[in-house]
Amino acid sequence: MEFILVGQPNCGKSTIFNEVAGYKSVASNFPGITVKYTKSHIELENQKISVIDIPGTYSLQTSDEAELAATKYILNAPEDAVIINILDASVLSRSLELTLQLMELQKPMVVALNMIDEADRKGIKINSEKLSKIIGAPVIKTNGRKGKGIYQLFNQAYFVGKEKIKPSIIKGPANVENFFKSVLKIMKEKRIPERWNYRFMTLKLLEKDDSIVIFLDDYFKKKDWEFINKSVKEIEKIPQRNSEFIISSIRHNMAFHIFENVAKVERSIKKDVRDKLDNLFMHPFLGYVFLISILYLTFWMIFTIGGICEPLFLNNFEKLSKLLSIKFADTPFLLSFLRGFVQGIGGGIGIVIPFLLPFFIMLSLLEDTGYLARVAYLIDNLMHKIGLHGMSVVPIILGYGCTVPGILATRILKSPRDKFITAALTTMVPCSARMTIIFGLVGFFISIKAAILIYIINIIILGLTGKLMSKAMPQVSPGLILEIPKYHLPGIKALFNKTWFRLKEFVYIAWPLLIIGSIILELIEHLNLTNSINSFLSPFTSGILGLPAVVGVTLIFGIMRKELALILLFSALKTKEVLTVMTPAQIYSFTIFVTFYIPCIATIAALARELNWKKAGLIAGLTFFIAVILAVLVRFIFPIFT
Repeated sequence: MEFILVGQPNCGKSTIFNEVAGYKSVASNFPGITVKYTKSHIELENQKISVIDIPGTYSLQTSDEAELAATKYILNAPEDAVIINILDASVLSRSLELTLQLMELQKPMVVALNMIDEADRKGIKINSEKLSKIIGAPVIKTNGRKGKGIYQLFNQAYFVGKEKIKPSIIKGPANVENFFKSVLKIMKEKRIPERWNYRFMTLKLLEKDDSIVIFLDDYFKKKDWEFINKSVKEIEKIPQRNSEFIISSIRHNMAFHIFENVAKVERSIKKDVRDKLDNLFMHPFLGYVFLISILYLTFWMIFTIGGICEPLFLNNFEKLSKLLSIKFADTPFLLSFLRGFVQGIGGGIGIVIPFLLPFFIMLSLLEDTGYLARVAYLIDNLMHKIGLHGMSVVPIILGYGCTVPGILATRILKSPRDKFITAALTTMVPCSARMTIIFGLVGFFISIKAAILIYIINIIILGLTGKLMSKAMPQVSPGLILEIPKYHLPGIKALFNKTWFRLKEFVYIAWPLLIIGSIILELIEHLNLTNSINSFLSPFTSGILGLPAVVGVTLIFGIMRKELALILLFSALKTKEVLTVMTPAQIYSFTIFVTFYIPCIATIAALARELNWKKAGLIAGLTFFIAVILAVLVRFIFPIFT
């Protein structure tokens, strides 16, 4: 048996998935987070059941890439699949429009009235039993964030799946139903395979779905298509609208009619501070003041924690490294291996606790409270000034956490041109790995203001690059349609789980690479290969960038994972006291270069998958060119101001 979690964006679907399956997908108070389906397993009634979290979708009739992935999964679900339709109870009328489409599929289904606490706060009282009778499926009130009603929901899903209980069919206007009857008769006569049930396929004909037309074209003759086209025109004649618009309007009216039958809205809606926050956070002027202040406080807090913790860890591991040098002085090969291992372990701890941990906590807070969607709204106008779709804000914002999910999120953009430009800009955003370099080098050895200046420079470069790319690829971008989610105070458990979910990628993937990279660097030095590599790269590192020649190897390893550039820099310089061997100008130039230069291997792979290898290569070349120009400018300009 398979449970498919289906719902509109930001309905709490991924939160419920994580509640039963362990933390396996990013659940955020921010629409458009899930861009691919996530699968896990649970055990219920001594049976192993697959649970699938698919991207949120407003409709089964869509052209959006992420929503299309959701629709395809639903339509091609196995026979024993059960749909768990999750609704945002606080916007029940709108949510029911997707429910009505799912009912047409005639698959076993159960409905979750999620965020029932928000509905209560709005004064919306929903009669779940009455709703269950109308739609012919169990309806369970849930609160995903607090885990309420989840066990009952999945038990009901198992029951309807086992008993093959299908939802009701709610009939529409007479002319539409007559069309259904006529087409159903043709389908039965021709014994057309039920890829989906006949009624659903007929509905898709009215919605002019190309996939259905292509499928039926193998069975329908010319006279059949003539009859269908004539019937569709008859339906379109009276309202003088396209049939897909008519079906959408019928569904909208049905949803609102059901809402009026099952819900009562009290006049005394509870007011709280959240109702007034948007007057400040989305204000035309004050909104930007709050945005700058919140971002500054976020980075200040990260730097403060990092500044206190980093020396404690790195100094202790440096002492251990010196102790190893004394103990294993007679076995240089083993010494190189052990020193590389210790430096890799110490460097990982020196990154995770001081910088990554507080950053991921703050990122999760900003997401789950709903503030990131407000940031997208505020930045929308700026995005249009550089010639991009406002939805391009979403991948760029996600890129501050990790570039890979940011690249994957470009699926929400319909225009290939917007997708390419946004992917290029997202690649240049300082992800959490580059953030550790910015704060671990510039923030720690120069100043917090100098570190924040890199972010300001980055934003300016993003704007200029986006503008130039838009000029080179002229096309009018449409406006932004983005659902602004409700404010939530995230639970401690959810905050911890999400932080660990993001942190474990570093622990399981990046940290071993740091250790291996550190060991390899020590062994390269032991074999006297370091000087050869650095000498080969010195015309570039020393001649063009003005950096010490020993950083050459670190830049190569930095392409594997950006964090390696920082950890291996300490190894290459033979000290954690970077200012003793590099000038502030060199530190700043090195950090600027690493921030912009060739993206990591994982990002290049994501670019190739979402675009193609040629475009991935173009973006890598562009970022390298920008990195060189900026690093050279810093080399000559920085000393003037110091």
